[in-house]
Amino acid sequence: MNAPLPIPPRQRKPDWIRVKAPTSHGYAETRKLMRDLNLATVCEEAACPNIGECWTKKHATVMILGDTCTRACAFCNVKTGMPRSVDPLEPQHTADAAAALGLEHIVVTSVDRDDLPDGGASQFVKVIEALRRTTPSTTIEILTPDFRNKHEAAVEAIVAARPDVYNHNLETVPRLYPTIRPGARYYASLRLLEQVKRLDPTIFTKSGVMVGLGEQRLEVHQVMDDMRSAGIDFLTMGQYLQPTPRHAKVEEFVTPKAFDAYASIARAKGFLLVAASPLTRSSYHAGDDFRKMQAARQAQVARAGI
Repeated sequence: MNAPLPIPPRQRKPDWIRVKAPTSHGYAETRKLMRDLNLATVCEEAACPNIGECWTKKHATVMILGDTCTRACAFCNVKTGMPRSVDPLEPQHTADAAAALGLEHIVVTSVDRDDLPDGGASQFVKVIEALRRTTPSTTIEILTPDFRNKHEAAVEAIVAARPDVYNHNLETVPRLYPTIRPGARYYASLRLLEQVKRLDPTIFTKSGVMVGLGEQRLEVHQVMDDMRSAGIDFLTMGQYLQPTPRHAKVEEFVTPKAFDAYASIARAKGFLLVAASPLTRSSYHAGDDFRKMQAARQAQVARAGI
């Protein structure tokens, strides 16, 4: 019997992406609230490096439709398997969490639920409706999966519920999809975001990519062009960090200077807002970024004389 192949050691993280372990009182309170309401968070499930900072400020990204994903992407730490049935109390519990945390802006994401006829779109709608009832002043940002083979109807239903921001991450360049995001299709994700803009141009659209997976600089520039062609308003870029030795390895730790260069190019291509740094994640500083995006659109409208 052959011995299992050894798992190669992970690269040492550079100083610019090291963070302190979370120990604050605010962190503990946020964690307890999520447990009491039986809510999962992408902060924990995806091992986000910013969890200490965000939870100390009582900012948490709720992950609906359970904590088990039907896909197994090579970059993602969320567990894979057959999910449990959808929790009918989850929408109201999400709204209760927003109220208890005093959130001005909430980000709601989910696992992939390929087992559901609508991919889980109706649960997003119910969460948006519960938030509008319970905390009507809270702005709502959703980060959805691609609703593979069902995204037309799924996106229509969610857009009709009118979230303030619709986010769907492309994650990486097309060439790396077969190994990094094998269950998804790059151009299907682009079409989803394009559809949101076509259905309701007032909804801000947002997408993110990870770098350090072996992509080439010009490939990233092409992704930016593709995003702009789809009308995407906000680009986020962050360093990929290998969650466990069995996930895709880090090919490169991209320097802060290189992130600044990417951000300059993205702004020149016409994004309303760009967030690019080693620790940038989809929901990191999302509330502040939403207000910046609103201001940028208002300035754009004023310049156009509309």
